[in-house]
Amino acid sequence: MLEKSAPSSPFVAAMSTRIERHADAYAEEVAVFADLPHRQRRHTSELPLLDTLTRHVEAVLATYDPPGIRRAGDSLVFGNLYTPVLSQTASGADVSVIDTAELLTALMAAEVEFRGPLRLSRTQNRQLAETYERLGKPLIRAGLPAHAALAFRRAGSLYRIDEDSDAEDRCGLALSRARRLAQPAAWKRAGGLVPDLICGYGYRPFRMLWLIGLQLFIFTAAVALRADQPIAVTIYQGMTNYLNPLGIGDTQDLRVGGRAVFALEAYTGTFTMSVFFALLVRRWFRL
Repeated sequence: MLEKSAPSSPFVAAMSTRIERHADAYAEEVAVFADLPHRQRRHTSELPLLDTLTRHVEAVLATYDPPGIRRAGDSLVFGNLYTPVLSQTASGADVSVIDTAELLTALMAAEVEFRGPLRLSRTQNRQLAETYERLGKPLIRAGLPAHAALAFRRAGSLYRIDEDSDAEDRCGLALSRARRLAQPAAWKRAGGLVPDLICGYGYRPFRMLWLIGLQLFIFTAAVALRADQPIAVTIYQGMTNYLNPLGIGDTQDLRVGGRAVFALEAYTGTFTMSVFFALLVRRWFRL
């Protein structure tokens, strides 16, 4: 158990104790899930656990009656509960060694702070966003990717309030990856790798350049096998046809099947470039 910092007031101490008690009870339920055989656990959804987490958070919120509607200063209310986990992630320690109970306590405290009645300043929103984001990776390593997805979703919404587009995109990418890992079906987890590798779920559009280069190579090589012309001409035609389909007269030196390959390349190029520019415009202009 990592050392916690002291609460700042009796009220915070009482609320922290209440959160810890609910977190301990919730950790026991999570432990039952974690003790399932690996094969069975990989085919079981975490959604029932998240519903239970919500009930625990709501039980704490029902007794959350702060003395004022705004906290003095720019520190978070339950910083004493976040410190054990955040100090580990900040020190560069292996996140796999962080205790699951500590993680769940910090996540529950963040949920109470996020949904609670206290009005948070912009600085506090930023601190809470960073707390959520830094909880995400340890939760994944703890075998709780759906819980990590919740943390990344909260972080992204808070970064949006702070108008930090780069951080919001970073959390959006992490959220998509966590959702993929949380899929109970193996084929869905495997299939989710494709959009990640191609374009980072839309958050990394420049990744598509390798796909474009691969398509150009494959189609040009296929046409070269059906062409009675210098390879340099075929390469030029392949690169040109990808963006602007060639006419009948431009493909007269191709044998049977060559024009079909060029036609397929033209359709593929149109679709790929349309997706690429759509993602690029979305990233540049924040659509």
